[in-house]
Amino acid sequence: MAALSLSVSTVKPLGDRVFVKVTAAEEKTAGGLFLPDTAKEKPQVGEVVALGPGKRNDDGTRQEIELKVGDKVLYSKYAGTDIKLGTDEFVLLSEKDILAVVG
Repeated sequence: MAALSLSVSTVKPLGDRVFVKVTAAEEKTAGGLFLPDTAKEKPQVGEVVALGPGKRNDDGTRQEIELKVGDKVLYSKYAGTDIKLGTDEFVLLSEKDILAVVG
């Protein structure tokens, strides 16, 4: 089996999927204590890197995704598929799993 080399530019989401770069988790608490990897919570904020063409309606037309590349978003905690490319972490989500655009 051949090895597959992926990069952010080669990933193109399908349908109503959104490819999000995960924002790094907090390294220490407000009191200054450093957190070990096992105590860190899974991040829920990230930046949109790529978008699919949108969901196909019953009549065959596409419903465009309401986001754009570069938006910072808040998504459901356990939603999507986690993907690691190099040292960066990404998550592939359905549009319905995105809760809000963060300003």
